[in-house]
Amino acid sequence: MSEVVNAQTVLLVISITSSILALVCLRFVFVLGKKLQDAQGQTAQLSSSLQGSEQQIAILRSEVAELRASIMSIGKRVVATEQELNDVANQQAAQKYDDPDAKMYSRAVKMVELGADIEEVMRECELPRAEAELLMSLHNKSK
Repeated sequence: MSEVVNAQTVLLVISITSSILALVCLRFVFVLGKKLQDAQGQTAQLSSSLQGSEQQIAILRSEVAELRASIMSIGKRVVATEQELNDVANQQAAQKYDDPDAKMYSRAVKMVELGADIEEVMRECELPRAEAELLMSLHNKSK
C-alpha cells in the first residue's frame, strides 16, 4: 500500500508540476503575444510616419524645383537688365561726347571744380556771364 501511496504521490506531484509548468508556459505565450502586438503597433506607427515623411519630402522637392526655376528666370532677367543698363550708359556717354555744348559745359564744370574763377571759365569755355555764374553757384551749393 505504501507503493500505491508513493505512486499516487508521485502522480500528484507530476500532475501539479505539469499544471504549474503549463501555467508558466501560458503566461510566457501571453507576454510574448502582448510584446508582439506592441511591436506591430509601433511598426504601423513608424510606417505611417515614414509615409508622411516621404510625402513631405516629395512636396519639398517640388518646391525646390519651382524655386530653382524661379531663380533661373530672375537670373536671366537680371542679366538682361544689366545689359540694357550698360547699353543705356554707353548711349549716354556717347551722347555726352557727341554734343559740343555738353563738352563745353563738362569742361566748364571741371574748371569750376578745380577752382577757376568766373572770368577764366567765361573766357576758356565761351560762356555768357549768367551761365558761368550759374555753374559757380551750383558748384558752391553742392559743397
